[in-house]
Amino acid sequence: MKEIVLIKLGEIALKGLNRFSFEDALKKNIKSTLYGLGYFKVSIAQSTIYVTPKSDDIDMDEVCDRISRVFGIVSFCRACVCDKDMEDIFEKAPDYLEDALTFAKTFKVEAKRSDKKFPLKSPEICREVGGLLLEKFPHLTVDVHNPDVKVIVEVRDFGAYIHAGSLKGAGGIPVGTGGNAAILISGGIDSPVAAYMMAKRGVSLTAIHFASPPYTSERAEDKVQRLLKKVCRYAGPITMVTVPFTKIQEKIKDECEEELFTIIMRRMMMKISSIIAEKYDCSALITGESLGQVASQTISAIACTDDAADMPVFRPLIGMDKEEIVQISRKIDTFDISIEPFEDCCTVFTPKHPRTKPVLRFVRYAEEDAHLYDLIDEAVENVKITELRQSD
Repeated sequence: MKEIVLIKLGEIALKGLNRFSFEDALKKNIKSTLYGLGYFKVSIAQSTIYVTPKSDDIDMDEVCDRISRVFGIVSFCRACVCDKDMEDIFEKAPDYLEDALTFAKTFKVEAKRSDKKFPLKSPEICREVGGLLLEKFPHLTVDVHNPDVKVIVEVRDFGAYIHAGSLKGAGGIPVGTGGNAAILISGGIDSPVAAYMMAKRGVSLTAIHFASPPYTSERAEDKVQRLLKKVCRYAGPITMVTVPFTKIQEKIKDECEEELFTIIMRRMMMKISSIIAEKYDCSALITGESLGQVASQTISAIACTDDAADMPVFRPLIGMDKEEIVQISRKIDTFDISIEPFEDCCTVFTPKHPRTKPVLRFVRYAEEDAHLYDLIDEAVENVKITELRQSD
């Protein structure tokens, strides 16, 4: 019995003259996420994308699991392919729906007849298929308001399709349609969530990670790579740029007032990230900051940080509390990795009493007196590049 996946578009359906570029990007992303599972034909007609396997041995459970993480999809379903003939529909429907209907108590049938040449109208299709299923599954009763199973029969231009309802898609718009940005990624809970949320708005990601050996370990860097591989399941392949940050942090510690250490460190991160982002054709930086969560995330501190960036800084978590962020991290399966006890550079030389309301001109004076700018060039010249794809 031939099976395909029918995909319904989300925001793309509201686009104007550039809608086709969004559809092309979504088809490309679907093919990419299904890489390694077999060969598929991915086509679009009547605002629906058809994912058709080219062989019968493809794991359709895994196909649907991967499709559920592709941004730009509002809903999708596995469907049995039938000829546009009621006899073929009658023959295939009971077998295909057996798993869904055997343990259900109630059901209803809905028909969608986009091919108006089909001899039966939608109410007639519902009546005929509903009668057949009641005969094959006598324990069922019809409930048109709140059924356990909703059976859908779609008669389209290229065939008829039977399925037992749709699954929710990832929403958003296709990755690659919203431009390129660089995510400053640590090993914590917040930044992977920020990366996920910007990918949902179509942004292609480059990741920038700051490492400070020997204060941070290789296991901390490995932790970040594992986090990014989880994000790759939604965002596609990510280039990770690891920046050696030890000399800069030691210099700040030795030359700057302790209360300003964190804010100057973050300004150095912004300066370095702006240079790297430009090299990778990124138009913005992304951070996982949430207003007021820690001392460096007050309005005054954020203003001082942004002053050091040469491009816009997006903070998708800015108005969220920690519990909301944790919920998303659990959803995208990054939480358990994020709480592993490996230090990142943000925890190195943390001041006892960081300045929560830094004054920008004084921060600039302290930064200039520390003579940090030569170290910025050295750090950028010695980055390490790692190409990451989704985890198995």
